Amino acid sequence: MKSTPVPEKKDSKTTRRKIRHKKLKILLSVAVLLIVLRLLLPIFVLRYVNKVLASMENYYGHVTDIDIALIRGAYVIHDIYINHLDTTGAQTPFFSSETVDLSVEWGALFHGRLVGELVFMDPVLRFTRDQVEPGQVAKDTVDFRQLLDDLMPLKVNRFEADNGRIQYIDSSTTPVVDISMTRTHILARNLSSVRDTALLPAEVIASADVYQGRLNFKMKLDPLADKPTYDLNMEVENTNLPEVNDFFKAYANFDVHRGDLNLYMEMASKDGKFKGYIKPIVKNLDVRGPEDRHDSILNQLWEYIVGAAGILLKNHSKHQLATKIPIEGEYGKTVYGTWYAVTHVLKNAFIQAIYPSIDNQISIASVTGVEPPKKKEGFFKKLFGKSDKKEKKSTSEKN
Repeated sequence: MKSTPVPEKKDSKTTRRKIRHKKLKILLSVAVLLIVLRLLLPIFVLRYVNKVLASMENYYGHVTDIDIALIRGAYVIHDIYINHLDTTGAQTPFFSSETVDLSVEWGALFHGRLVGELVFMDPVLRFTRDQVEPGQVAKDTVDFRQLLDDLMPLKVNRFEADNGRIQYIDSSTTPVVDISMTRTHILARNLSSVRDTALLPAEVIASADVYQGRLNFKMKLDPLADKPTYDLNMEVENTNLPEVNDFFKAYANFDVHRGDLNLYMEMASKDGKFKGYIKPIVKNLDVRGPEDRHDSILNQLWEYIVGAAGILLKNHSKHQLATKIPIEGEYGKTVYGTWYAVTHVLKNAFIQAIYPSIDNQISIASVTGVEPPKKKEGFFKKLFGKSDKKEKKSTSEKN
């Protein structure tokens, strides 16, 4: 008669209990390891990011804190700033942002691409004359691309900046010039051509408040092209000129009592050539006002001359000053990045000609057989300006 294998059952239950206990210990160990890693990782990342920001040439940056979001594959930088360093080591504010979110763009995975996205909240971009100027920053784009590569291991396909401010300061003038665009929103999509279905696959849309007026900017581009390839248009409408009187006083020695500025622009570039136009329009301009009674005799005389010039050039039926100047040329032998090329053209063409609407005349197809035009003065320079040897303004692109 066979005996019942009771001891074996006990041994089997004990073995299974030990296996479950061992698995539980492993899971708890992994959980503890992940918790410790989650707690320590921000510290290591923070040290790494600050080391990278402190090692930039001509710039110095710092970050206050970093959060890690492992589940969505992201990390968030808090209170970042980047300052420009001069030869003495003095710092001039250049860029800051309350938060910078660097993450995987999950939507791009459906198109078979692993790319990233950047989101800036409350960013401030500040240009300062003789310290941090747009042309100087454009030359440092290689360093900023390297910085982005160090901070974001993935190619950026989507970029967004919300509630930003772009500022220009010139402390060398009297009064000091301090002008800015506020509530700036910029959205750039498909920068890595994840959805490569068109000649210009990427898109940039931007808007901002400009002294009671509104700026709207739209651009299609090919970010992977060897030479700048883009098609853009821009509108600035209903900017209140008296709110930028410090600018007029500093650079043209007069102020404006009343007037609104509208600015319209189209530009396209392909194969190293660009073509377009820019049109400012000043409505209801009145230079003289009660606040000018205490000005010096020479200033009052100058403002009378400026006001008279405005009357002579005014379209009286529409109560506006208007002109339109074409802009066309070539970028030269140097191969520019698209962002540098666009900002270079905008910087040289910003205050120019006029008519209150987009003409829809400019597209990629229109960029053919163009030659650099002769040097021309801008609209405000013709009407109001005085010669300034320190300033070189032109509607043509210089290489």
